[in-house]
Amino acid sequence: MEAAPLAVTLEQLWIYPVKSCAGLRLRTVELLPTGLQWDRTWMVVDANGEFVSQRELPRMALIQPRLRMGQLELRAPGMLSLHLALDAAEAPCRVRVWDDDLAAYDMGDVAAQWFTDFLAPDLPPGMGPLRLVRFDPEVQRLSPLAWTGGVHAPTTFSDGYALLVLSRAALDGLNARLQALGQPAVDARRLRPNLVLGGLGPHAEDGLRTLTLHADGAPPDAPTVRLELVKPCTRCTIPDVDPQQGVRDDRVSPVLRTYRADARLKGAITFGMNAIVRAGQGQMLHEGMHGLAWPA
Repeated sequence: MEAAPLAVTLEQLWIYPVKSCAGLRLRTVELLPTGLQWDRTWMVVDANGEFVSQRELPRMALIQPRLRMGQLELRAPGMLSLHLALDAAEAPCRVRVWDDDLAAYDMGDVAAQWFTDFLAPDLPPGMGPLRLVRFDPEVQRLSPLAWTGGVHAPTTFSDGYALLVLSRAALDGLNARLQALGQPAVDARRLRPNLVLGGLGPHAEDGLRTLTLHADGAPPDAPTVRLELVKPCTRCTIPDVDPQQGVRDDRVSPVLRTYRADARLKGAITFGMNAIVRAGQGQMLHEGMHGLAWPA
């Protein structure tokens, strides 16, 4: 007999306009085929066009984005704000995200100098100068077909998938373990989800396949958002970066290793599920939306 769906609530919505910089929590945001609007639209690259992240440059966590009046505003301690038009793009360039070599747009010398100056304390020899680039919307970058079941699922500068889905109970469970060790709790910024769901048990998302969301008060024939949860999210060292200090504290990964080794990925540490967009492109998501989660 087919398992009954679980009722869920969309409790938090997050985007990360510049890959690996601080996140931005939104009350409402448009769903695109590539995920949430403006999520991972920009990226910092080294002198060779290779993307950089908090893994190497933890100070990236201190760069705070804001979307305001048609601009991306970036703020960081000790720096004047950097303002970029949302539709700005200067020169074509080539960049690399993991195994993908892509066409992109360089955002110019002022942005490059801003990032290089702020991240200089973390820069190892040979990595700089840094550049800021923008995703080229004419490029189709696909999630790995082996995990999407052959579905052509586009994404931008994410690590590989349109969305990261996390249950609030999973975060609560991590915090219970941290606090049992005398460590302070962490918030969602450490785990960098796009969607945080209420109504699920701890890590119940691991066993889900489909998530549907429907706007309150929408007519019955309104398009329904449908997401497919396709791959457990493997974890690197970014959860060990303190988002308030921009330094590594190495206190989350040791706890995750005690209970989150995932046999589906040969013992890799996982937390949350990567998802792709299957229906509902152009719909507005908002915190508080209700939905159904269907077991795999």
